[in-house]
Amino acid sequence: MSRFKRVLIVLGSVVTVLVLAVGGLFAWLWTGADVSTVGKASFDNALAIPPLAESSVDKDGTRVFDLRMRAGETEFEAGRKTPTWGFNGSYLGPTLRAARGERVRVRITNGLDEASGVHWHGMHLPARMDGGPHQMIHPGGTWTPHWTVDQPAATLWYHPHPHGSTEQHVRKGLAGMFILDDQRSTKLSLPKRYGVDDLPVIVQDVRFDGAKLDGGRKIMQNVGFLGDRTMVNGTLRPYREVRDELIRLRLLNASTARTYAFGFPDGRALSLIATDGGLLERPESMERVQLSPGERAEIVVRMRAGERVMLRSFPQDNYGDSWQRRFGGGDDSFDVLELRAARKLRPSPEIPTGLGELETPDGTDAVRGRYFDLKRSGINGRSMGMGRVDETVTRGTTEVWTVRNSNGMPHNFHVHDVQFRVLEVNGEAPPPALRGPKDTVFLPNGTTMKLALRFTGPADPDTPYMYHCHLLYHEDEGMMGQFVVVEKGQRAQAPSGGGGTLGHSGHQHG
Repeated sequence: MSRFKRVLIVLGSVVTVLVLAVGGLFAWLWTGADVSTVGKASFDNALAIPPLAESSVDKDGTRVFDLRMRAGETEFEAGRKTPTWGFNGSYLGPTLRAARGERVRVRITNGLDEASGVHWHGMHLPARMDGGPHQMIHPGGTWTPHWTVDQPAATLWYHPHPHGSTEQHVRKGLAGMFILDDQRSTKLSLPKRYGVDDLPVIVQDVRFDGAKLDGGRKIMQNVGFLGDRTMVNGTLRPYREVRDELIRLRLLNASTARTYAFGFPDGRALSLIATDGGLLERPESMERVQLSPGERAEIVVRMRAGERVMLRSFPQDNYGDSWQRRFGGGDDSFDVLELRAARKLRPSPEIPTGLGELETPDGTDAVRGRYFDLKRSGINGRSMGMGRVDETVTRGTTEVWTVRNSNGMPHNFHVHDVQFRVLEVNGEAPPPALRGPKDTVFLPNGTTMKLALRFTGPADPDTPYMYHCHLLYHEDEGMMGQFVVVEKGQRAQAPSGGGGTLGHSGHQHG
């Protein structure tokens, strides 16, 4: 045999070994990439219910809340202390509650050793009170935003928004609910006893590294951090005993990257009564409710006496191709919360056939359109710039925004200050789950949505609101832009503050 043939044989053997090794590695990665907790654990921890935040009422009628960001330790498992952050406690925060028409003031103190802030996700309020990356609070500092609640009853939430580190701050535990009421919602015969037949369900995925919360992304997880188990209201393996025929679940996806498809194993119908910004016009019956990070949904579930039923997140097929489904979490499934019905249940009135009147615009009076192309590298080809205003809108006008994702991976899109209406999804009328008021929408690869937004102010030419992907790893990387609201004929100014921090007095330092 010639030397040349021997070399070819050796090279062929090496190539074969490499191909087999790469194939084996890929097979190992593929088979180990999906996660399922279904049926693998008994749900033996009573669900924690975040307390309603205490408040006082000033002489002028303003409702005043106090929040303190702090570091602490939380025993998610007995005897194992995990370093965490929270508001007024070691993990998560209390539920704030206010009514339409009320004046609200929140005194926020930063007890952490780094700057952070509080954004009121879903709230319509002045840009200077929004809590975006321009309104940071330095360690020891206090910020006191105030506004008048001027929107329908809804399930909103609050969380930090520091540019470049939002994912870390939320994952460590800085989040809480903010429930709004109005006269119409209080008169409806819906479950409304907080913590009894009206339950907050704050869902997060987590992974532990010993006692610590692990925040690392695994190989090929380009959506961001994906945990291997879930918690509700900071409770692992939670159950809740219920004593009413109808239970209202206020679902909040407070995970940083994971999208869920909530439903029940027996396929029972859920009554969707509200989306991000409030009540639907009428209840919609469905088996699954899909929520990407930041989205909320209120569902009503009918219970049968003595039963135990699991709220589950099911695999999803709209993540793009099989590669994205496998490595982006679409193939994953989780047991989330066990509901245990008492042997005798209190009767509940039937869900009303009419719920709310949509206040979101239908787009017929739109004065202009805008286009937003979502990519990991940025929106419309630009990465976030704190000193750059990307869009200028005129107070009192309606616009139609077309948002497209052709990036090969899932994204979503959140707009500060407004609740919008979804007009179209890929040229078709939106499905029932997207017909209510929204501030965040899920856009799998290959999706184009048209949204109608109305900007009612107040105008502030040098203080921007944000629009961004709420997969927080993407947001931190720069998938975010800024817009200001101006009076007709007014021009945008360079953003004030430049991402500075707020001191003890609440004044901004550059």
